[in-house]
Amino acid sequence: MRLKKACLRRRINGELTLRYEAGGLTSFAGLELVGRFIRRLDFRAAIRRVARALPKSDFGAVELSMLVLAMLIAGARRVRHVCYLANDPLVERLCGLSRLPSWHTLGRWLRGFDEGGVKALLEVNERLVADVIDHSGLPRLTLDVDGSVVSTGLRVEGARRGFNPHRRKVPSYYPITAYEANTGQVLRVRNRSGNVHDGKASLVFLGELFEQLGATLGRRPVLEIRMDGAFFHAPVIDLLDKEGVEYAIKVPFWRWLGLKEHIARRRHWERVDETVESFDQWLWVPAWSRVMRVVVYRKRVRHQTAKNYQLDLFDPDDGYYEYSAIVTNKEVTGRTLWFFMCGRGTHEKVYGELKGGFAFDCLPTQRYHANSAWQVFSILAFNLMRAMQAGTTERRSTNRKRRAIRPFLTIQTLRYGFINRAGLLVQPSGRHILDVGNNSMIRERFKTIESAFAA
Repeated sequence: MRLKKACLRRRINGELTLRYEAGGLTSFAGLELVGRFIRRLDFRAAIRRVARALPKSDFGAVELSMLVLAMLIAGARRVRHVCYLANDPLVERLCGLSRLPSWHTLGRWLRGFDEGGVKALLEVNERLVADVIDHSGLPRLTLDVDGSVVSTGLRVEGARRGFNPHRRKVPSYYPITAYEANTGQVLRVRNRSGNVHDGKASLVFLGELFEQLGATLGRRPVLEIRMDGAFFHAPVIDLLDKEGVEYAIKVPFWRWLGLKEHIARRRHWERVDETVESFDQWLWVPAWSRVMRVVVYRKRVRHQTAKNYQLDLFDPDDGYYEYSAIVTNKEVTGRTLWFFMCGRGTHEKVYGELKGGFAFDCLPTQRYHANSAWQVFSILAFNLMRAMQAGTTERRSTNRKRRAIRPFLTIQTLRYGFINRAGLLVQPSGRHILDVGNNSMIRERFKTIESAFAA
């Protein structure tokens, strides 16, 4: 039915008068659904078990922990943003508070974190991801381990100048995370100074990661790990062999490895796809006194590349090639290994969502342990929203790239869809009722999540 234009337009006379009196208004009606999911997980009890290691406050360590998580889920990026959440009934309900603290109080509480408090938060995350992995029933876990740069100020504790490709002279942190590709959970995070190298500094993190999986999982699934060229070091490979982990690690084109000579002598390449070819090579590394299986790839590009070298044996009319190599102990073909390593790109997207959606790259204080605790809170908020989606979406099949078994939406989409939805909390007959408005899309989204919780 075609409507008249008079039914589509409205006349605006003057400006609205602003008033600041009504109570019960909320800008985050979707936090009610998040709160229901958290109560089903008994998540507050998990924080309460480690509350003794957290900083003390009159508001309560559990309540302030829930407040930080609520801020990150709602989109806050600074400690002072808690001021804009004051008197919001849904935020207070999620945290279990009758009033929110000032940003000075919240900042002092964060500055009270020490190494024990950070470990306590990591224990909460370990329990959360273990429940998700056990519930998935996966016989094989795919771990992506990589670091990322977080730029800091000149006076931030524990920050050092190091590998910061965009701001070379600025001190930074270099946190490292482990991401499980099938369930979409971040298993562990460790904050580090910016002047460390993954070839040596990752050994402690990897040891803690394998210890965590062995202690929290009720079964021992097959582990496979993907890492970039910074982890190509003998101690790292020795540790992976000792733990019985299947690995695939990018190999740098160091001169002493002799990869260029092997490529120059190669005449036959196996086809991977339309632009990629490969060959297998058992490589003897004299410096490490060991033989390793290395798969070398070349990808045809249409431009002269500075990323790698162009060998003289190729005719310029054939185009240019980018070369890469992977060391592995997996018993798979070069074609399967190529697509398996291509799945590492998901971890980069996770870093992008953590930094852009959960304030992972923000620094609430100048204290090292407080900033480390903030990163763990960011990981916890991310995992909670992934776990909530896992309980409300249908399962799908995985593929050669080890895509997630659930289709996950970004936190920006979730905020626009239902979290940052205005609502009105009313009490007509002595019972609290949340009115989120008469919008068919919002009504359908809320009912879908409610029915999934009921099931």
